[in-house]
Amino acid sequence: MTYHVDEKDVAFNLYECLKINELTGYAAYAEQGEEFYKMVLDAALKFSQKEIDPLNKIGDEQGCKIVNGNVTTPKGFKEAYKAFAENGFIGMDVSPNFGGQGLPSIVSVVANEFFTGANIPFSMYSGLTRGSAHLIEAFGTSTLSKLFCEKMYNGEWGGTMCLTEPWAGSDVGALRSVAKPNSDGTFNITGSKIFISSGDHDLTSNIIHLVLARVEGDAPGTKGISLFAVPKIWVNADGSLAETNDVACVNIEHKMGIKASSTCALNFGEKGKCRGFLVGEKSLGMRYMFQMMNEARLMCGMQGQSVAAAAYEHALRYAKERVQGGTAVLLNHPDVRRNLSLCKAWVEGMRALLYKTAVFGDKAHHETDAAKKERYQNRIDLLTPICKAYCSDYGFKVTEIAMQIYGGYGYCSEYPIEQYMRDVKISSIYEGTNGIQALDFLGRKLSSKGGALFREFYEDMTAFNSGIVDSHELKESATQLQKSADTAGQVAMKFMEIGMAGDRDYPMLSATPFLELVGHITIAWHLMEQAVVADNAIKAGSTDSFYRNKIRTAKFFVAQILPNVQARAKSILSMDRAALEMEF
Repeated sequence: MTYHVDEKDVAFNLYECLKINELTGYAAYAEQGEEFYKMVLDAALKFSQKEIDPLNKIGDEQGCKIVNGNVTTPKGFKEAYKAFAENGFIGMDVSPNFGGQGLPSIVSVVANEFFTGANIPFSMYSGLTRGSAHLIEAFGTSTLSKLFCEKMYNGEWGGTMCLTEPWAGSDVGALRSVAKPNSDGTFNITGSKIFISSGDHDLTSNIIHLVLARVEGDAPGTKGISLFAVPKIWVNADGSLAETNDVACVNIEHKMGIKASSTCALNFGEKGKCRGFLVGEKSLGMRYMFQMMNEARLMCGMQGQSVAAAAYEHALRYAKERVQGGTAVLLNHPDVRRNLSLCKAWVEGMRALLYKTAVFGDKAHHETDAAKKERYQNRIDLLTPICKAYCSDYGFKVTEIAMQIYGGYGYCSEYPIEQYMRDVKISSIYEGTNGIQALDFLGRKLSSKGGALFREFYEDMTAFNSGIVDSHELKESATQLQKSADTAGQVAMKFMEIGMAGDRDYPMLSATPFLELVGHITIAWHLMEQAVVADNAIKAGSTDSFYRNKIRTAKFFVAQILPNVQARAKSILSMDRAALEMEF
């Protein structure tokens, strides 16, 4: 198995479309630049291809094992993780104050496309560690940050996010984990958590668990939940390791995919000796955890896109080599070309969406103009559920199409596609199922700030479409995109009307189709933006077929996929309630 990525498309996104060199205008990135970014990303790609891609199949075959309460990872993972950490890949975009590289988030996102596309399970260990350390850095005391963050960012210690409980599932407010205050300011923690990614492993000398629990006497539901940093091995004030901290791994899940990722059930305080540190203030745990959850949701979208991209690259190479029907290679068959075009359009559209969202994040973090800062953050808030749900759903869809291109061989483990399909499916399930993302998009994001998030999105798209003149090759595509945007607006208004009438069930029934509808529009818009950049390059004299293909890809998506928007809108506006009335 060899990991491939379209390096030309990556560079096109970064330097021609997003112009990330402009980020050096912010003080935090003033000493950086294109050559430096290229050097970092080249190192990340080479590491992905040479070090972790070869472990992908090994990890799938061997999986993780639990022996006497301790989890071991597949052969080669420990050595690769050590090298990964030594290269500074865990804390690429975090503060140098804690050993990070201080790079823009967009550079970290691109590197993580490589890491994830080469080996999802391997990338999860570092991703969760980075996310949990960043949460401690953001909301913990300076003492807590100094105690944990640098050793997590440098890979000496790992990190997790512990929300789900056997009796709670997605209803986090129903958790039963309890925290009791001690006289020294720590808390005794008791409870059980399940489905904890990287919950135990042998890659690091310690693991810092971020645990949601309720302090005795605090409010029921999510309002009374607090957040605690609970080390697997207790950490002394000077940073040295002490005794084990009564955190027990009682099981690892046997899963359809991501088998090299240790998904654990953990018991805290079986012996009554588990201690943790309060992160931030009491009863604000869910607010804090949403930072990590939103980052993780974008990571899920990246998992969908990156694995889809890897599957497409393999299918493309196979189609160019496999002879089928006399002397013709698969690539010459029209139906195969259609399938490859679908894969190409979704992969490139999702890459554009995720990269642009990352740039919005960099600008929202560093922008000093309050109005611009808010507008960037509004777009991130609106796009996060789309990035998570749409990219994970269609990432899986692309692996399915790639398998179809391979035919029977794609169903066999001799080729990588069947593992890609199994590995990527989880991204639509964890970190809030895609149904929950749709409810969040419709119930929160659409109405947030008086509808400003969606209104700004619509205004910017309309301005883009209006800028394409009548004589332009893309004019008809822009007309169709605007028609779809207008349709989405009409559906949104209908939801408001239904909601004002007191009907909550029908909008919830239609939330997933609506998110998909807006997702199609979003991808079409991003592909169209790229097509305009490509058209300008052609007009400037470029004869590179890459640019012509960018225009073809946008027109293909608008013609072949965007019509689904009208179909989805028609079904939503039909007000059909059969699913709500069905007797099961």
